[in-house]
Amino acid sequence: MTLSMQWLTMAVMLLSGLGMGTVFDGYRVVTNELKFPRWWLPVLDVIYWMAAALVVFRVLYASNNGEVRAYVFIGLAIGIVIYYFLFSRMVIAAVKWLIGAVRKLISFVLRCLDILIVKPLLLLYKMVLVIFAFGSALTIFILKIVIQLVRPFWKLFVWMVRPVTRPLGRGLSLYLSEWQAAERFSKMGQLIARLWSKWFRR
Repeated sequence: MTLSMQWLTMAVMLLSGLGMGTVFDGYRVVTNELKFPRWWLPVLDVIYWMAAALVVFRVLYASNNGEVRAYVFIGLAIGIVIYYFLFSRMVIAAVKWLIGAVRKLISFVLRCLDILIVKPLLLLYKMVLVIFAFGSALTIFILKIVIQLVRPFWKLFVWMVRPVTRPLGRGLSLYLSEWQAAERFSKMGQLIARLWSKWFRR
């Protein structure tokens, strides 16, 4: 392996160390800001280190066909140390600002939806209820007025047809009473005939 390729590999590993530090601080800030449960942190750490190892090995394979030498670890260590001394605070501040901006954007969108959609729908619903209540009250009021106006005509009609309905009702009741009496006499005659045939026809 040539010297230039070794220096190139070391530079790539240095950048990989910077990237590892950036991703580590980023995901730590996100988990703290979003209040992840504490039992998730070990799981996320394992996932992070597995992903970091795969990425570093892929970069190393692309730079020097996957040869592991001492300068590979030296480059990673230098990159991580440079990151934590020079860029860690800036990255943490930038990630926190980004999370705050996203939260404000979501709050703004929800507020716009509330003002433009939710509140008009609630206002329309209340207006429909008011109109329905007013229409119901008006209908009941008009119905009462109509009943009051029709009542004298109804009383007049009842007074006019009363002489006709009284004989009809009396005749109907008389017919029913006669029919019931005839039915009783018929039953009594049948009973007498049965007794006669039972006692005198032996």
